[in-house]
Amino acid sequence: MYEVIYMKADFEPWWLFDGWEENVLSRQSFHDLSGAESCLNELIMRFRKRYQHERMQKQCFYAFWSEDEKQFCEGCDDDLQIFHGIFLLQDGKPCI
Repeated sequence: MYEVIYMKADFEPWWLFDGWEENVLSRQSFHDLSGAESCLNELIMRFRKRYQHERMQKQCFYAFWSEDEKQFCEGCDDDLQIFHGIFLLQDGKPCI
């Protein structure tokens, strides 16, 4: 099974820190790779139009962000960049 994940967090999606699933905004499942890739590519195109910056890591993780979207962190007394991450999983693991 393949899954296309969209998450929003103060870290890039490739880090997959403990608890990353709490930041998932949508999760779409597919039985075949072509359907998952089509969904992923559609999201990539939509995010490219919406966000100023993009970075890809490990050929399956995409991070998008805008400079003006930040969240204040009381613990570190600083503004943290918010990232919109999309990526592809196969059987629960990054599809590289």
